[in-house]
Amino acid sequence: MGDWEVRLTGSGGPGEQEILGIASLTRELVADGAALGWLQPPEVPEIRDLLVTITAGIPAGDAAMAVAVRFGAGGEERVAGFGYWRRHQRPTHRPHADLERLAVDPAAQGRGLGRTLLSTLIAAALRHRVEVLTLDLRGDNSAAAALYKKVGFHQYGRLENFVAVGDARYDRLLYALDLREFR
Repeated sequence: MGDWEVRLTGSGGPGEQEILGIASLTRELVADGAALGWLQPPEVPEIRDLLVTITAGIPAGDAAMAVAVRFGAGGEERVAGFGYWRRHQRPTHRPHADLERLAVDPAAQGRGLGRTLLSTLIAAALRHRVEVLTLDLRGDNSAAAALYKKVGFHQYGRLENFVAVGDARYDRLLYALDLREFR
């Protein structure tokens, strides 16, 4: 897997170093314009609260989170990517989950890390009997769209000019992967 390791987060949640690493990576990506849902880089407490909320759903199979760490020359770890899905809360949608975020450090992009994170999250969804995994992304994120298509997601919708970033407008692309086909 290169110089990184992908781990599913257990019910205890990520450790403090992973939380800080995820927060740092998220802040860097958002500052550089990544389409992760924030207009400004989120503060560490906001990321910590988000991760605690996701972690709360892990024991019941209502969420899964994967973290990729990269190893430095001295053995130190640095977060190179992360992703998570959460099960839909509406009773009629409970068999399904939404991949809410998948983020990879630009220094690790193009080397298979995004695909490894995604495959890890899909495997967790299969274990928890998720039927359909959905996601949405900003229309200008062609690298992410290509990755999702490669692993079997199909586009089922587009909301034109739905995402507002200042004066700029982007389409919101809707994708789904029917996991029932893999059982």
